[in-house]
Amino acid sequence: MTETLLLRGRLLSFRRAPADISDTGSYLYEEDGGLLIENGRIAACGSYADVASKASSGVREVDHRPHLIMPGFIDTHLHFPQMQVIGSYAANLLEWLNTYTFIEEQRFADRAHAERIAVRFFDEMARHGTTTAVAYCSVHKTSADAFFAESLKRGTAMIAGKTMMDRNAPDALTDTPHCAYDDTRAVIAEWHGNGRNRVAITPRFAITSTPEEMEVAKTLAAEHPDLHIQTHLSENKDEIAFTCSLYPEAKDYTDIYARYGLLGPKSLFGHAIHLSDREADAMSESGSVAVHCPTSNLFLGSGLFPMKTYQRRDKPVRVAVATDIGGGSSYSMLRTLDEAYKIQQLLGERLNPLESFYLMTLGNAEALSMADEIGTLDPGTIADLVVLDASATPAMALKQEVNRTLTEELFLMQTMGDDRTIAETYIAGRPAKSVL
Repeated sequence: MTETLLLRGRLLSFRRAPADISDTGSYLYEEDGGLLIENGRIAACGSYADVASKASSGVREVDHRPHLIMPGFIDTHLHFPQMQVIGSYAANLLEWLNTYTFIEEQRFADRAHAERIAVRFFDEMARHGTTTAVAYCSVHKTSADAFFAESLKRGTAMIAGKTMMDRNAPDALTDTPHCAYDDTRAVIAEWHGNGRNRVAITPRFAITSTPEEMEVAKTLAAEHPDLHIQTHLSENKDEIAFTCSLYPEAKDYTDIYARYGLLGPKSLFGHAIHLSDREADAMSESGSVAVHCPTSNLFLGSGLFPMKTYQRRDKPVRVAVATDIGGGSSYSMLRTLDEAYKIQQLLGERLNPLESFYLMTLGNAEALSMADEIGTLDPGTIADLVVLDASATPAMALKQEVNRTLTEELFLMQTMGDDRTIAETYIAGRPAKSVL
C-alpha cells in the first residue's frame, strides 16, 4: 500500500483521439491542477483548489509547477534482450538480425546476465517516462523470468513473452514446438497476473517458426484467449519475399498468421509497413493492431509507415506506436514520435502534436485494451504518470520563451525532448526516476 499523495501541476489527459490541432474537446487540460493519489490509484483529478479540498489534512503534497503532468508513456513493441544491440551498423533487417541480434540474444540463457540487463532495462524505462511496455524476451525462459521478476519489484504493468523460434536462427537460439509450448505455459502460470504482469504469446515471426511451431502458437491462443499475441509483419520487402516462400499456400504474409488463428483485437503486429489492401482489410476486420516503429524503420531502411492511409480507409486499421529497441535508436517515446512526424511529412501527411501525445498515452492504452487501467488521469485508474519539463535544456528553454500555446509546448518537447525532459516518473503513485 502506498501513501496518500497530492500532486500539483498542469494536467493533460486525453478523452479520445483528437480530430485536428484545434480539437480542445479531445482532452482535459488544467492550468493549475491537482491529482489525489490513494493506494496507487488516482482518487481525484481536476483543479488544484477542488482536489485539495478533498484531501485529508496533513496529506503529503508535491508541487511540480510549472511542469506538465500526464499519464505515463506506453511503448507497444520493443526487445528486452537488445539493449546492447542498439546502434549496431548493418545494411538491412536480415543482415542486422544475423550479424548482431541473434548473437546477443544467446547470452540470455545465462540467468545472471538476464537479471543484470533487466535492472538496466527498467531503469531506462523510468528515465524516459515509459511506465508500460510490450516486450519480447529471448527464446530462453530465463529471460522471461528475469524480466517479470524485475517488473514485479518495480510494480509496473508490463506485457512480455518468451520468444518462440525453431528455425532460421543459430541452434543456441532455437527451441522446439514442444519446448515452446511447455515453456510458454510455465511462464503464463508463474507470471500472468502476478502483480501487474501480463504474458503475451510471442512467435518472433513466420521466418523463424515452422508450421509445427505456428500450430503451437495457435493452440496457446485458443487455450488463453485473454492473452495478447505479438509478432512481426511486413517490415522489409526481402523479409516478406522470404516469408512467403516458406508458406507458399498462404495468400500473403498476413494470411500466414490468419491461418493459425493469430489475428484479433489483442494481436500486435510490429511494423506492418507494406500491407496490401487485402491484408489491411484482414487486419481491420479482425481488429488487429499495426504497431508503428518509426526510428527502427528509418534506421534499418525498412520503409515509411503509411499511418494516415491506414487510418482513413473505409476499413481503418488500428495503429499503435513503439520504440522497437534495439532496431529502434532511442528509448524515448518523445524521440519516437518526432521520427513518426518526419515520416508522415515525407509521405505528404501531417501528424499534429495532440495526435502524438494521444498516441503515446491513451491511444496506445486503447490499442492494448488497457484504457480502463492506464493511459489517462481518470479517477480509478492506476497512477502511472510522467512529469514533463519543456525547458529541460538551454536550447529548449530558449524556444519555450516564445511558445504561447499548449500545442506549441507539446511540439517542442516532441521535437527536442529526450530523457532530460522527464522531470519525474511515477509508478502506481511512487516516484521511479528520482530514486534511480
